[in-house]
Amino acid sequence: MTHDLIKKQRIVVGLSGGVDSSVAAYLLKQEGYDVLGLFMKNWEDDDTDEYCSSRQDFLDAVSVADVLDIPIEVVNFSAEYKDRVFSHFLAEYQAGRTPNPDVLCNAEIKFKAFLDHATQMGADKIATGHYAQVRRFGNTFQLLKGEDGTKDQSYFLYRLNQQQLARTLFPVGHLYKRQVREIARTLNLPNQAKKDSTGICFIGERPFREFLNRYLPHEPGEIQTPEGKVIGEHIGLMYYTLGQRQGLGIGGTRDGNDEPWFVCAKDRQRNVLIAVQGHNHPALFRPTLKATDLTWISGQQPHCNWVYAAKTRYRQVDAPCAISRIESGICHVEFAQEQWAVTPGQSVVVYESKVCLGGGIICD
Repeated sequence: MTHDLIKKQRIVVGLSGGVDSSVAAYLLKQEGYDVLGLFMKNWEDDDTDEYCSSRQDFLDAVSVADVLDIPIEVVNFSAEYKDRVFSHFLAEYQAGRTPNPDVLCNAEIKFKAFLDHATQMGADKIATGHYAQVRRFGNTFQLLKGEDGTKDQSYFLYRLNQQQLARTLFPVGHLYKRQVREIARTLNLPNQAKKDSTGICFIGERPFREFLNRYLPHEPGEIQTPEGKVIGEHIGLMYYTLGQRQGLGIGGTRDGNDEPWFVCAKDRQRNVLIAVQGHNHPALFRPTLKATDLTWISGQQPHCNWVYAAKTRYRQVDAPCAISRIESGICHVEFAQEQWAVTPGQSVVVYESKVCLGGGIICD
């Protein structure tokens, strides 16, 4: 492709107000693309400055677009978000599982609703500030880990398909965070020192229990040991996740064991939360898991009994594993070493070296 043709390619960048997407837009403009910014508003309920940063994010995105001299549009995807992401989020919590809304938001909003809208804007491709990479391998597009292992976000992108990857660019995926910050400083971008956003986008910094209580009824019950001894009371199973330590309200035991308590299971039939003492308690470890709602990026499921690596949560070190079988839409994963606090509702994401193969939702 000639440079003249590249110049005519229109790239719509999802400008979030953060430093990563801002630098992504700058890099694309430097390469000669026709760059447009798009700010996505995905949440409207109780959108106040006290907890939600969307207003400041929008102002930052507009300021960056002004510095980079690129046009910017605002699009409201809050209805789509509520229908495709938030309703699923609530259903999963009500079922006693712990979902990851960022995974669904990427698949349904940022790389579906956003891609569709960008296409209407005349975009050839879209771009975001994710730390991940896309590589063409024959006729297949592969999703690769970001070069910066401490910031890699491929875990959140494993549900993307071939059509989405073919039209997506990750301009900062080959950079380290410190390099992105340095570029932002060099350009004197207004958000150069802005902290990375954390947590669930629609909850922000507000208390999680207070937020969830508005939407779902809660039923208090007993906290028990695996042997059935009552050691406390929970305020509702949905507020707890496996491996949780904080907020249980349980002290040491009479025998002098002062090790902290951890949630190891939920018994929904009896409305009982099961807890054990000590981070290394055997009840917190699992050698296998099952996953459903599978997505394989290449369109082909991976070989069984091959040695892969997997993450059962973001920022986890890759754990060597084998896929023992895939049948009836359920993937069976066996780990070389037992995994801590494998949580139903979270995603297991499978890798072959740097290539993200896909994954599914942990169901057992």
